[in-house]
Amino acid sequence: MGDRKAGDSAQMTLASKQNSTQEAGIAGKSKTKISSEDFRVPPDEPVDLKKWKTVVKPFFKSKKGYRKLLEEHVSDLSSLQHLHYASNRYALLLIFQGMDGAGKDGAIRHVMSGVNPEGCEVFSFKQPSAEELEHDFLWRTTCRLPERGRIGIFNRSYYEEVLVVRVHPEILRSQGLSEELRDEKTIWQERYRSIVDLEGHLHRNGTKIVKIFLHLSEDEQRKRFLARIDEPDKNWKFSVADIHERKYWKHYMEVYGACLGATSTHHSPWYVVPADDKDNARLIVSRIVLDALGGLKMAYPKTTPKRKAELQSIRKQLQKK
Repeated sequence: MGDRKAGDSAQMTLASKQNSTQEAGIAGKSKTKISSEDFRVPPDEPVDLKKWKTVVKPFFKSKKGYRKLLEEHVSDLSSLQHLHYASNRYALLLIFQGMDGAGKDGAIRHVMSGVNPEGCEVFSFKQPSAEELEHDFLWRTTCRLPERGRIGIFNRSYYEEVLVVRVHPEILRSQGLSEELRDEKTIWQERYRSIVDLEGHLHRNGTKIVKIFLHLSEDEQRKRFLARIDEPDKNWKFSVADIHERKYWKHYMEVYGACLGATSTHHSPWYVVPADDKDNARLIVSRIVLDALGGLKMAYPKTTPKRKAELQSIRKQLQKK
């Protein structure tokens, strides 16, 4: 995609042929019966993750069928990204959260495989640096927000500050906040409010936010950790700290439920995606992303009469031998 100015001419010459792309429904070409609404967390409702499934009936009958469906979704997403970039009216932020082994990396890699990397950036947020700790908890991610026409992906995000930090409050006590500001009786609700306010601000300024929680069962995580140990090419993925965190599984589920219920809104919803079946999860995620992009009011730039005349003049020059 490169330089936008250099690409605008090409986009505009295509406009007369492709302006009807949105009306034709790019995101509607695939025939899967996946409804993203089935996985959406309603606003202002408590979330008990024990009541949300970690596995659902597959949306495909064979591995070949899965690959075909994913290819359709990836192709549709590629077309929508092209329109998204040319339209240059909105930004799309995708946030992925989940327990270790839930498949965040794989979902991003497979679902976004057809996206032009010049129009998409992925950021992984782990332990904050010393510099980041000198700022408010939203600062480091705010610096990485996508610009209009682009897709930004957060592999973990500012939500870590109300998830892992809540499970391990000793982290909070080491963040340099005054005792008054880190009152554990009030800080989590205050941070939820800060997050909702930020996401509301971004929505009002053209950023569409979609938040995906990959819901993995404790037993499936155990199996995936064993695979990381048994398969040499997966050894690098395994950490002793992963086993340590399993001790807090119940607490994590409670904290995730509280977070999803407090921060899922009409304009920036959470989706709970059953993640025990990686292939199925990728199809669901791709459907959610397609619906998010397809729901934006986008169109290719229209070519003005003056621009058409200019292009015709250039055409004549190029046709001369």
